[in-house]
Amino acid sequence: MESSMLGAELTISPEAAAAIAEAAAAEAAAEAAAEAEMAAEQTVPVAEQAEGDEIVSRAEYDRLKTERDQLMDRLARLQADFENARKRTERERQEFREYATGNVVEVFLPVLDNFELALKSVGTLEQMRSGVELIVKQMEDALRQLQVQAVPALGVEFDPRHHEALGTVERLDLPDQQVAEEIRRGYRLRERLLRPALVRVASNPKQASE
Repeated sequence: MESSMLGAELTISPEAAAAIAEAAAAEAAAEAAAEAEMAAEQTVPVAEQAEGDEIVSRAEYDRLKTERDQLMDRLARLQADFENARKRTERERQEFREYATGNVVEVFLPVLDNFELALKSVGTLEQMRSGVELIVKQMEDALRQLQVQAVPALGVEFDPRHHEALGTVERLDLPDQQVAEEIRRGYRLRERLLRPALVRVASNPKQASE
């Protein structure tokens, strides 16, 4: 009796067998998909791979990515350093300009003081003239401290590099093309011309015809 019952328990219907087989196949398919996904994570294509192209391993990909990240970080730091250096250079340049301007202004402040004193004075015309002459001399001394010099003009030959001709004046007592009158003084800073001297040039018909 027990033997017949055990035989009955071990008997599997065709429907049950089909269900078990389907479940096993599904499990196998799931395992195969998991393995395929793992394999895909371990290998990364360099780009759209053509047939026969090499595949970059995950380790190589990670190494290249790390190097790229390091280079990008270095580039960002270099850009920040460059921007800081640019701002520092601009700040130093501005400070230098202010320092240079301050030095120039300091030289001319005494001249301004004397001009204000002259305006407050109530002396004679001759005294006023003498005072202005002293201020002009003081101004020339201040310019000399800054290495600013007047351009030689009166009595020298006209030079278009340093002189600007306002016109000509006929003079038989002067050589032709000599500066006869200085209308406005010119100045130069060392070898740099700040402004040309405005002059009138002598025209000597006798020398011109020779």
